[in-house]
Amino acid sequence: MKKKDLPGKPNARRDFIKTSATALAGFYFVPRHVIGGPGFIAPSDRLRIAGIGVGGMGQGDVRGVFNSGKVDIVGLCDVDDTRAKASVEAHPKAKYYKDFRIMLDKEHKNIDAVTVSTPDHNHAVQAMAAMQLGKHVYVQKPLAHDIYEARMLTQAAEKYKVVTQMGNQGSSGDGVRQMMEWYNAGLIGEATKVHCWTDRPVWPQGLPWPTQAATPPADLDWNLWLGTAPYKDYVPNLLPFNWRGWWDYGTGALGDMACHIIEPPFRVLGLGYPDSAECSVGSVYVGEFKRGYFPESCPPSSHITLRFKREGKEELEFHWMDGGIQPTRPIELEANEIMGDGGNGVIIEGTKGKMMCGTYGVNPRLLPTSRTAEVSVPQTLYRVPNGDRGHYNNFVEACIAGHGSKEFHQLSSPFSVAGPLTESVLMGNLAIRSYDYREPRAGGNENQFDYPGRGIKLLWDGANMKVTNFDAANQFVKREYREGWTLGI
Repeated sequence: MKKKDLPGKPNARRDFIKTSATALAGFYFVPRHVIGGPGFIAPSDRLRIAGIGVGGMGQGDVRGVFNSGKVDIVGLCDVDDTRAKASVEAHPKAKYYKDFRIMLDKEHKNIDAVTVSTPDHNHAVQAMAAMQLGKHVYVQKPLAHDIYEARMLTQAAEKYKVVTQMGNQGSSGDGVRQMMEWYNAGLIGEATKVHCWTDRPVWPQGLPWPTQAATPPADLDWNLWLGTAPYKDYVPNLLPFNWRGWWDYGTGALGDMACHIIEPPFRVLGLGYPDSAECSVGSVYVGEFKRGYFPESCPPSSHITLRFKREGKEELEFHWMDGGIQPTRPIELEANEIMGDGGNGVIIEGTKGKMMCGTYGVNPRLLPTSRTAEVSVPQTLYRVPNGDRGHYNNFVEACIAGHGSKEFHQLSSPFSVAGPLTESVLMGNLAIRSYDYREPRAGGNENQFDYPGRGIKLLWDGANMKVTNFDAANQFVKREYREGWTLGI
């Protein structure tokens, strides 16, 4: 591929938004190549995968697809040689690169699919570059850093006819399917309210950006790590995990955990885009009783309320809480029973009852919990073999079978589902970040920020990706990339 053809150059696109009603339906998979006996895999059924971001969670993603037994790892890419070391040693035949663009340029003819396991701010450019080359993609949650990116990735997946999966493994679990069957059977009636919560963040948030720069480690390419984000000097303790609390790179506790926790009610209730968002946030105190809000950093805690209008049904009230905030215990829950899984959970309230689960949709229960063992409904939905542990294999089998195949329609979290889910998650961050900038006060030396968007309900036009009653919030729908970086559309 010539230099002028590097991923990231403009491409024609068409508008496409699709919610998949068939993502969980389907039939049990029967191997296509059984003529060679048990364990036989035809050469055409081996998938060649390259990993972008292969340390930490990326190491787990590469290992996950490889353990299907049908994958050859042919390329590895990471900006941090030390973090990549374990993956490199595990797959010595794979070619190693620091820049994903160079890897795709040189190796695209040898690659069928790509895993993307980098910080949130680089997901979209990396996944888009691979899809534009016709490669299937597995992308860690959240799918993208901002709403515009999520929409463009959703459209691109259909445009390029590739297989896609987001890394929210709970979507392959039995729990969400059990809850869907309960709900479809009318056991809790019509849903009216949802509560989701997490004990995250477990990293620092609500802080000013460090003022003391440091020298990046010799094995880290800091400029490549920054990618689409504005250039800043390297600071200690940002890597490998604490970047999640800074808006330039992460999406806070909401972005980190909501794709796991919101996914069950989102899927059970068949939700699309919310119609409004409002929030309250926790703050920190700096100096002498001075409350601090820092626009570069996510707040230490938040409570988001989304509202979904549903044709012919009552408006759904959807609550998200993080930083240790939890909803009031349901009256049906006994005093010593754990709500959710303790630190995280979901409660769906309906006109005839309630149901609850933990992170990833595990341990679903009707309330009171004694009711769970008393009811039985037919199994109507496809179960992914091995549940959430089969999430990677769910992707691999679909890639081998191809776009539009039976296996494709059995995917748990294709972008047609993961995209709208991610947009709903990120909608909450618009409310959190809706500030107005003001010049320093006379005699002062600090810029002033006010957050009027937190005091109102943001009205959302999902089709056009626009807040209609507070324009300052729209700056966070689509961010500006650093010069030299583009989504390529």
